[in-house]
Amino acid sequence: MLITRLKLKNWRNFRELNVPLRDVSYLLGPNASGKSNLLDAFRFLRDISKPRGGGLQTAVSDRDGITKVRCLHARRDPEVVIEIELADSADGPTRWRYALGFKPEGKGAQRILVSQERVWRDGKLILERPTAKDKNDKTLLTQTHIEQIQTNAEFRELVDFLGGISYLHLVPQLLKFAEKIGGRRLEDDPFGQGFLERVAKTPEKTRKARLSKIAKALTNAVPQFKGLRFIKDELGHPHLEAQYQHHRPNAGWQSEAHFSDGTLRLLGLLWSLLDGSSLLLLEEPEISLNDAIVMQIPLLMQNLQNNRKTRRQVILSTHSEALLSNPGIDARGVVLLESGGNGTTGRTVQPAEEVALEAGLSVAEVVLPKTRPASVAQLALW
Repeated sequence: MLITRLKLKNWRNFRELNVPLRDVSYLLGPNASGKSNLLDAFRFLRDISKPRGGGLQTAVSDRDGITKVRCLHARRDPEVVIEIELADSADGPTRWRYALGFKPEGKGAQRILVSQERVWRDGKLILERPTAKDKNDKTLLTQTHIEQIQTNAEFRELVDFLGGISYLHLVPQLLKFAEKIGGRRLEDDPFGQGFLERVAKTPEKTRKARLSKIAKALTNAVPQFKGLRFIKDELGHPHLEAQYQHHRPNAGWQSEAHFSDGTLRLLGLLWSLLDGSSLLLLEEPEISLNDAIVMQIPLLMQNLQNNRKTRRQVILSTHSEALLSNPGIDARGVVLLESGGNGTTGRTVQPAEEVALEAGLSVAEVVLPKTRPASVAQLALW
């Protein structure tokens, strides 16, 4: 299952947004146009839906309150709305549709209240709030039905999908020095500090199969790379070790603390593509990687999942000319964010751009230049 459409109203940068999504979608846009904020709309739904989550109130609070979530351009309408459509394939019929609206109560403790919550299954509306019961007891509107086990039985499949959404922006230093840094780890660990623990918790047979696939990929990307293995040290701490070509047969093994930043980020990307079946959010996966490797990321994502029963949908943000130069990118998955005086809007590839792409030009040549600030050349003169 994958999300085929996203609609936003008054969400952060976006006063209004309505964009289709594909198996792999590429978010392009200038700095501060809202790429990270768009990804966060999916994380917000995950935070409400996950089994150990705090629901709507915690999800808003974790983002510093409704004033930080609501679009600054929402002058009169205080309601924030996130709506998604889901299907079994990018071109298949809509199986699920979920819409959630919320706004401040407007008095007293300023609670966040659900202003609308609707669920459709195969086109049939199966949940609509507020109900008469909600209106008589507004405390019920402080929680969504999607976060409550006793109320979401009819659409548990949707809840499980949203709760399984993952986000990765692996920071190599947090992984290399996790034990030395210590301290509080963010829930869901978006920066990879607990990556090795996730690998350790994976069943041994599955772990070996994944590491074998990853090792084959790294052999083509990392000079002198020969093998990859999982071990535990004498204290029981998990580690990954890579073997490199060496004149001594049994030498050349190095732990993750000695991996390059690029190797760690690539390893995390590959593992995430193989781990789970829900939506995967990637933020600028090109960081720390050689352009020659970055250019292969679109094809890598496709090939690595070809033999999987359930492929992961991927939505990634990028500024990379190298990545977008790959000729295998499906232009239908490109979403361009454009900033304006009334907030950020989003669009897909336009007809004239389609003609250029069909003529053999790449997304990097046709669409990416439109994300560059008009006066960027003046920056060097500052």
